[in-house]
Amino acid sequence: MRRGTFIALSIVLFLGSFAAGIASKNIQSEEMKKYSVSWSDELGTLQKDLSYGDGTSQKFDLYLPKDDSKESYGLAVYLHAGGFTSGDKSGDEKMLSWVCSKGYVAAGINYTLRTDANTASVLTQSNEIKEAIPKVIKAAKEAGYPIDKMTIAGGSAGHTLAMIYAYRDGKDAPVPVVLTFGGVGPSSFYAEDWGIFGAGTETEEQRTMAASLFSVMSGEQITPEEIEDGSYLEKVKPIAAAEWVANNPVPTVVAYGACDKVQPFAASKRLKAALEENNVDYQYFELPHSGHGLQNDNAISLKWIQTVDAYLDKYMPVK
Repeated sequence: MRRGTFIALSIVLFLGSFAAGIASKNIQSEEMKKYSVSWSDELGTLQKDLSYGDGTSQKFDLYLPKDDSKESYGLAVYLHAGGFTSGDKSGDEKMLSWVCSKGYVAAGINYTLRTDANTASVLTQSNEIKEAIPKVIKAAKEAGYPIDKMTIAGGSAGHTLAMIYAYRDGKDAPVPVVLTFGGVGPSSFYAEDWGIFGAGTETEEQRTMAASLFSVMSGEQITPEEIEDGSYLEKVKPIAAAEWVANNPVPTVVAYGACDKVQPFAASKRLKAALEENNVDYQYFELPHSGHGLQNDNAISLKWIQTVDAYLDKYMPVK
């Protein structure tokens, strides 16, 4: 197989496996079921497909709690998974319904997905989320729900975008970002951590693979020579959430599977180190028997969502 064909196939496999990796779900215990709520009019009002831009994917859903009498509300944004190439905000309705049932305004936001016909990247997607947040807050206020603080979260690709917003863009948010949470989102792009996809720094083939993969994700042209001399790190920094923790070290709750073959587990250790170095109030859950779907450590998964619940109560108390 020619090298170019191999690289192209490897990238397709990466993006495809990233999307497929979130399909594996935990078998829900009775304790877990309380965190998965079906939407009903008893919870409040659901406004669907509000626009934040001209793109066909630039839409968001707004979940408004039943009680509209408060002077201010916390906003909980949850971004969908799908390997940056698939997925939709509707897939997170039960998570969004749960946070709305706690008394928060909740929002699911779509973003332009990478396809063969466009050049969407993690960078352009993160910039769309940055563009969307003020529109979400404005829509909530117009509906009678003024926002005074927010958390942003997500799963897999959505978790990556949530962390980028919290750490990189949080200081510029219309309201304070007081918490971020999620699972299995890539947060750093050191080539030596991405060996599960053939990337690395030791051989020409590894450097070529790393350059191609990171070029697609960052939207920047990266060469094997830049992988070798390390200069590529500046080009991937805008999408490397762990590199921005110091910029806005907000409280964080994350979960990663030690057997993940989609998001390299080694990369998550760099996030943990950054959280420690910046004295963040964080909880990092390692699931030793689980892959990208966090599917084999149900007791730890339960502890993770219980901790998310506790951090929401701590940092976004419902008045």
